[in-house]
Amino acid sequence: MKRTLMFCGLLSAASASLMAQTDSSRLDSMQTLAPVEVRSTRLNEKSPFAVSNFNKKDIAKQNLGQNFPNLLNQIPSVVISSDDGVGVGYSSFRVRGTDIARTNVTFNGIPVNDPESQGAFFVNFGDLASSTSSVQLQRGVGSSTNGAGAFGASLNIYNIEQSKEAFATISNAYGSFNTWKHTLQAGTGMLPGGLQFDVRLSKINSSGYIQRSNSDLKSLQFIAGWTSKDANTDIKFNLLTGKEKTGQAWNGIGTYHENNDPAFDYSKQLDEAGRSTNTLGKMADGTYYNDQTDNYQQDYYQLFLNHKFNPYWAANLSFFLTRGRGYYNEYRGQDPFSDYGRADVTIGDSVITATNLTRQLWLDNHYYGTVFSANYNKNNTDLYIGGAYSQYDAKHYGFVKWADVGFPLDYKWYDLTAFKNDMNVYAKLQQQLITNFYGFLDLQLRQVNYKINGFRKNPGLISDNDYTFFNPKAGLSYILRHENTAQSKVYGSVAVANKEPNRDDFEANTTEAPKHEQLTDFELGYQFTAKKFDAGVNGYYMKYKNQLIATGKINDVGAYARTNVDNSYRAGVDLTAAFRPVDWLQASANATLSRNKIKNIIQYNDDYDNGGQIATTFTNTDISFSPNTVAGASVTFEPFTTVQNRQRFFIDLLEKYVGRQYLDNAQNKLRSINPYALTDARLRYELSTGTFKNISIILMVNNVFNKKYENNGYTFSYLYDGVLATESYYFTQAGTNWNIGINFGF
Repeated sequence: MKRTLMFCGLLSAASASLMAQTDSSRLDSMQTLAPVEVRSTRLNEKSPFAVSNFNKKDIAKQNLGQNFPNLLNQIPSVVISSDDGVGVGYSSFRVRGTDIARTNVTFNGIPVNDPESQGAFFVNFGDLASSTSSVQLQRGVGSSTNGAGAFGASLNIYNIEQSKEAFATISNAYGSFNTWKHTLQAGTGMLPGGLQFDVRLSKINSSGYIQRSNSDLKSLQFIAGWTSKDANTDIKFNLLTGKEKTGQAWNGIGTYHENNDPAFDYSKQLDEAGRSTNTLGKMADGTYYNDQTDNYQQDYYQLFLNHKFNPYWAANLSFFLTRGRGYYNEYRGQDPFSDYGRADVTIGDSVITATNLTRQLWLDNHYYGTVFSANYNKNNTDLYIGGAYSQYDAKHYGFVKWADVGFPLDYKWYDLTAFKNDMNVYAKLQQQLITNFYGFLDLQLRQVNYKINGFRKNPGLISDNDYTFFNPKAGLSYILRHENTAQSKVYGSVAVANKEPNRDDFEANTTEAPKHEQLTDFELGYQFTAKKFDAGVNGYYMKYKNQLIATGKINDVGAYARTNVDNSYRAGVDLTAAFRPVDWLQASANATLSRNKIKNIIQYNDDYDNGGQIATTFTNTDISFSPNTVAGASVTFEPFTTVQNRQRFFIDLLEKYVGRQYLDNAQNKLRSINPYALTDARLRYELSTGTFKNISIILMVNNVFNKKYENNGYTFSYLYDGVLATESYYFTQAGTNWNIGINFGF
């Protein structure tokens, strides 16, 4: 905690390259490269919302094979997590305590979130960072976007930038746990006639920190572009395909205590069990199944048509198809025949009711549609009109591949479908009202139809729901320009968001259909920007109606059951600062201090002694997975201030602190994740020669002080033999580990 306070004190120090600060000049330069649709879903420096931006250089200095969420770790309010303990396999993040299923993710303005789970699975497109040129994270509701509702944040990724000059890049990295990254990129530059082509090939492998959490990620991206001679029209085709095979590590490591034993220390139990332990796939003979894996391929086809009609009007029309298919393969010990619609087996005088087996659970889907927008910009008026229409067609089915007894070969025991239509239209107006004073108005209408034709465990449960959401946003900004290029910005906004339940919510709530969630987000902030010093403060109050809250109980595919809670809120303040006193030193820091409360909630625990469940009411408790404090800091030294022979050397020190996270909503310390503070160190060496435009060598040491920590988990309790027993499962992370990468650019 002392180290945390020390780094929070760095809020008076900072860096001109702080990712969490909105650098207006950099943002404008990025947007001139982006299609109209990307610009219509992003915010500029005059907007009254909390925004974080970073560009290709920010990404490159930390791109050593870890998954995309790791790149966001230094942004205010962000907490990352991973199943494999090193962030190469399944990884995710939370913003202000809200999970990825409440974060809208788009590639180039096109929706990415899975329409049913509403999550975004970055493992499906490994090495996305290598072809990403800019990223914007909007905290809170933000502006209207396409696809899943933004209920805590929006992440907009732009990955179709093309260089006007021919280039080639070779990147390789190696690190702890046999982690390899190989990337080859090349582009033709602008050819006669306006055509140009780019390609990226990537392969990432890792054994993972957790046992049998191996990752094998392959991806390809191909971009074909054409620009007219007058540069008023351009067409781009983007193919992004990724294939992943990962060892299942989604159970975590279990701990146990009784009757809220005050002497319980979950960390000691994790040490005793072995912090890299993985129990998934254990077979009857005590060995482990060698193909306990998740397998998925996802292909993105995107076509963009952009045209500038005159100096004031421009428009975009985009089409997309996302094709996903894959399965997870697993061993199951003594599963009942009844779970698969099979009769018990009689052998002699014995009746066999269960058997060992292996099975595959498949998801096979098509997600397609169109995205459109038009922009008018003249004098002090900036108007966007846009929207999207999409259709999602999914098949869910499963096979028993092998069994000791009682199943034919490749027995399919369920075959279900689901369909979802999603349509939205929006209009955004940013208008200068008087000198330095800007108004922002954003109106969105969204309609959703979601039909589910049965679930694996309940094939007779049919769900057909229609939703119509109106999502208004409005705000004001005042920008005051000071002497010596400094400026201040004061802003405030209010935004409403509505969000439909996901597939698991309908499956878990069979007696009463879950209600849609509504959020009203109030933001108020101040930013100061100068040549050597930046600082900002952003206060927020996010009031929920019918928020779907995780109970802490997990089902057999790693999904949490959630129920509607009438009244809950998140309130906090983001603090950011950046300071560059001299050319060779820059520092940055950020902290989020918050309260995340549920006014009233009922927790249910199974009662095995008497049957049914035990209901306990809690009031004014912390929302699960919502730490009250999240902080980050970084310091960059350039020890050789005289740049010779086009060489530069940097030393980066990075700090992250995450406060206590409760696994359920009882606010019980015995069912929580301990706070943790981590220090990372990075060395960067850059040069250019006559042969190479640039060469860079990066050495990253993560968790320098070898801290034992966990960043995710789940819990459940039950009454058995008069004892209230609690089982909590934790996702442990690696101790000190390292990666080194070398990049050659031609």
